Amino acid sequence: MSSELYNDGPVVHKPTFIDGTSIEIPELKILKQDGSTYEGAELPDMDETLALKVYKTLAFHRVLDERMVASQRQGRLSFYMAALGEEAASVGGAAGLKPQDMIMSQYREQGALMFRGFSLENFMNQMFSNEKDLGKGRQMPIHYGSSELNYMTISSPLGTQIPQATGYAYGQKLQGLDEVTLCYFGEGAASEGDFHAGLNMAAVQEAPVIFFCRNNGYAISTPSDEQFRGNGIASRGVGYGIKTLRIDGNDILAVIKATQIARKYALKENAPVLIEAMSYRLGAHSTSDDPSGYRTREEEAKWQANDPILRMKNWLLAQNWWDEEQEKALFEKLREKILAAVKVSEKISKPHIDTLITDVYDVPSIQLKAQLEQVKVHVNKYPEAYPFTAGKF
Repeated sequence: MSSELYNDGPVVHKPTFIDGTSIEIPELKILKQDGSTYEGAELPDMDETLALKVYKTLAFHRVLDERMVASQRQGRLSFYMAALGEEAASVGGAAGLKPQDMIMSQYREQGALMFRGFSLENFMNQMFSNEKDLGKGRQMPIHYGSSELNYMTISSPLGTQIPQATGYAYGQKLQGLDEVTLCYFGEGAASEGDFHAGLNMAAVQEAPVIFFCRNNGYAISTPSDEQFRGNGIASRGVGYGIKTLRIDGNDILAVIKATQIARKYALKENAPVLIEAMSYRLGAHSTSDDPSGYRTREEEAKWQANDPILRMKNWLLAQNWWDEEQEKALFEKLREKILAAVKVSEKISKPHIDTLITDVYDVPSIQLKAQLEQVKVHVNKYPEAYPFTAGKF
C-alpha cells in the first residue's frame, strides 16, 4: 500500500507533535433541561405516538430499577445493576433503530429491551431464575436475552460483544439485509482488547455496525481521567477511520437523532459508526458497590439536575402531549404492577435439574448425560445445600 494514501495533511519538514487531548469534538445537543430546544436544532423523526412510547419506557425503566434495588436489599434478589441517570442512552438507541436490527448489550441497557416489548413477567422470571426464565436460570440477574426481539443474550465479561457485533453485522452485509447491529458498551469496556479488535475489523471489512459507548464517567470506581488521557472514546473512532458522533447522553432527542443518522449511514455506506454518549451513573455500579467511597455528593447533585427523564417530561408538557395527572397515574400504576410481579415470580419453582444439559447440543451427548447423573447423586447426598431443587431424582 502506498504511503501517499496518508499524505492528506500539511507537509512539514520538522518533527511536529499532534496532541490528541486537544482535539475538539463537537457534542450534539437538541433538548434543554427545561424542555425547550436549542435554536437551529434538528429534531429526530418522531411523532406523538413514538414520543409517548419512549417516555413510558423511560418511566418503566426508572421504576423497575428502583424496585429491584429495594428487592435486593430485602434479600429477595441476589444482585442488580441499575441505570439511574443513563436511561436515555438505551431507550433512545432502540427508538432510533428498526425492529429487525440486532442489539448487543453490556449489562445496563435493559431499556432497549423494554422498548422492544420484553414483558414485565419476562424481566422478573430472568431475575429470579425460575422455571419460566427464557434462559432457564443459567445466568445471573439482569443478563437478559430474546431471540424474538433481536436482543443478543448478555455476557458478563466486558467487551466480548464488540467483536461479535462486528461479525454479526458483516453477516448482515453479506446477506444484503436491511439491517444493522447496534453494540452498547461503557467507556471502561473500551479499555479491553476486544474493543480495538472489533472497531478495526469493522472499519476494514466495512460492516454496518453502530458502536454505542455510554461514557458515564466511571469504570466501577475508576474515573475516566484515570482510565485514559485522550479526548474520550470518540477520538478513537477517528483513529480507526470510523465516522463518529458525540452526543449529550441525557438528551433523549439527541440520542434518537444520532442513532437514526448512524443507521442510515451504516446501511447506505456499508460502514461502521461510533456514537459516544456523555452521561453519568447516578446510582451505584451494582448492588455490591458503594459509590460514596470514590465520589462526592456535590458531583452527584450536579448530574441529578440533568435527569434525562425529567428533561423529556418537560418537553412533552411543552408539546401538550402529557400532563401531571397522567404522570402521577403512570408511576403509581408501574409501582403496583412491579411489586405484584415480584410476589408472583419469586414463588415460581426453579428450573428442573434436567434442563442443565438442554440446548447445549440438539440431542444431549452421552458425556453430558453421565455428568448430569453425577450431579443428581451429589444433590441427593447433600440436599440441605440445594433447597431450591424439587426433592430426590
